[in-house]
Amino acid sequence: MVTHADAVDTDAAPVRDRTARLIRLGRADECLDLWRRPETATEENLRWLDRMAWQAMDAREYGAAGAWGRLLALARWGDGADATPSTPPPVSHLSVPKLLHDIEQLRYLRGRGLLDEGYDTVVTAYERIAERLTAQGDFGQVPMTEADSGAVGHVYNRLLHLGTAPRLDRALGGWDRRGAEAAYLGDGRGIVVIDDLLTPEALASLRAFCLESTVWSANRYAHGRLGAFFRDGFNCPLLLQIAEELADALPRVIGDRYPLRQLWAFKNGPDLPRSGHTHADFAAVNVNFWITPTEANLDPGSGGLIVHRADAPPDWDFDTYNGRPDIIGSYLETRQVGAVRIPYRANRAILFDSDLFHGTDGVRFRPGYENRRINVTMLYGERADDVHHRNPQGHFGPGAGAGGVAAWRSGAFTRARAGRG
Repeated sequence: MVTHADAVDTDAAPVRDRTARLIRLGRADECLDLWRRPETATEENLRWLDRMAWQAMDAREYGAAGAWGRLLALARWGDGADATPSTPPPVSHLSVPKLLHDIEQLRYLRGRGLLDEGYDTVVTAYERIAERLTAQGDFGQVPMTEADSGAVGHVYNRLLHLGTAPRLDRALGGWDRRGAEAAYLGDGRGIVVIDDLLTPEALASLRAFCLESTVWSANRYAHGRLGAFFRDGFNCPLLLQIAEELADALPRVIGDRYPLRQLWAFKNGPDLPRSGHTHADFAAVNVNFWITPTEANLDPGSGGLIVHRADAPPDWDFDTYNGRPDIIGSYLETRQVGAVRIPYRANRAILFDSDLFHGTDGVRFRPGYENRRINVTMLYGERADDVHHRNPQGHFGPGAGAGGVAAWRSGAFTRARAGRG
């Protein structure tokens, strides 16, 4: 159990000790008022919260990891328009797709009584900024001006509402665990489709969390896609329960060998071109699943995932296999190994080797906030530790890729986990 606070900052030791004790007792919410204080929510203390979350995740203490991560997000990004977080929002750049999404979400929350009428003026301010940027032809990321900051800076990318989605008696549905494992291990490339991944209750609860929580802060992606990440608020007890149950349900594929390394979600607008971002991931095993109702998809044969039967070469660094579509495209063209096209279905998961190149298929969904396509990704283990990987593990040794022994990892991942112990 991760319980001991870093004692480097002696002034912070009482706060850290008390926080660790309350989280150990399952009473993390009692820490919130303390961590709302600027003298507590210092950058050093926030980095400590981050380290504690990753340490708990490494130890497979997923409930504790979620508690640490949620406290970090609330301390850093605030929990309501009246909060006074000590740092800027997670993404201060505006974009038209992000503004239009937030307008829809704020109206959705207002309609359900989850935000008060004071947010109507926020919606109006968002609309004016979106209209200005549209008239200027600025659809990518745009720095927030001083006037914009004065109008919406107190709410933009803040945790105005964060759902709870508590643990349930059971999160996973009744699909064939042994069959899925046998298919994954028997497939030469490790690609398995699992339908009815979650129980109806778990699916409904997770969907409500994703619709209600203002966690869709990452707007740097093409075609208006928005990302939500664990350390920025995409975190609830149910998500960590799903991660835990998946590891238990697939002992030969995940089990104790591969701890959860990351989880995130992406939300799309109505349309997205096919394979907009073909890439591989840094992990050993990838679980990707969809939660928007099937009826929202206007093209039943598409809208899902394309998984190529080709691994990222072991000597490519993260920036290459995750962010160089030109090099990836040329590589896939020369390999000519084919791909598996998996159509979209609600509550469908794809279990596959994270080293395989993959990308979103063409998306054509109905307009409307509740119809936006949402996919959730959970990454287990690390690429270099994958015992099922087709390339010898020795290829990940010294000199692998431009970055040496950790060339397969993203710099952000390495920095986030530094000092986890």
